[in-house]
Amino acid sequence: MQYLFTWLEPTFMKNALLAIIFAGPLFGILGSVVVANRMAFFSDAIGHSVLTGVALGVILGIHDPTIAMVGFSMLLGFSIITVKLKGKTSTDTIIGVFSSTAIALGIVLLSAGGNFSKYQRYLVGDILSITPSEIGMLIACTILLILLWVIFYNKMLLVNLHATFAKSRGVPTFWIEQLFALVTAAIVTVSIRWTGLLVINSLLVLPAAASRLISKNSRQYLLFSIIISFISGIIGLILSYYIGSASGATIVLINALLFLLCLISAIVKHR
Repeated sequence: MQYLFTWLEPTFMKNALLAIIFAGPLFGILGSVVVANRMAFFSDAIGHSVLTGVALGVILGIHDPTIAMVGFSMLLGFSIITVKLKGKTSTDTIIGVFSSTAIALGIVLLSAGGNFSKYQRYLVGDILSITPSEIGMLIACTILLILLWVIFYNKMLLVNLHATFAKSRGVPTFWIEQLFALVTAAIVTVSIRWTGLLVINSLLVLPAAASRLISKNSRQYLLFSIIISFISGIIGLILSYYIGSASGATIVLINALLFLLCLISAIVKHR
């Protein structure tokens, strides 16, 4: 029985557990907005832009490239939403253009010096390396997101349901969508170093997608998304410790399993 709790003995596992406790509501809330707004590809594009942010940080001589990463991802998010609202091109095409350009630019800039391998940690991430100060940053992001959610939820919901009607009711649709884009960009970028850009989008989308299959209203949708994100995070962390796998990818697989179970449940209920 004691063997089942040996995973909690190392300090890095305690830190990782604490991070997941706060990442659950963070990814659950943000993921529900991403899925509801049909912008899953958007968060993926933001993740890909991280490499360019890192490259800019290196070029500018910034010791910690986080500032450059967040700054570039927010600029990219603002640009995508602006072109989407002002232009006539489809959203997925716009996101695809920005995403492919950003990741290509980042790879070119980082590989030009011949030391691209040292930045590959951003591809996979490592939540086991999270420090107390970084946990504090994660907590701050969670609190900020909850505050924004409470203040702007009704307006975001109205914009999501019918942007034209929302605009006729005096809702500043452009800035509401930009707020969503900037917050998503900042949180995704800050989380990349622990989750990895290869799986960050899955961590956002899968819990919300699973929740949507079994929820009956918006409150259940949000609640189930947070619960699924939290449960998959805990189980994935513990499992990765015992089998020696990458934590982020293991959590994604648990998320995928829960999505499958919710899908089966939804199919059975409709029969």
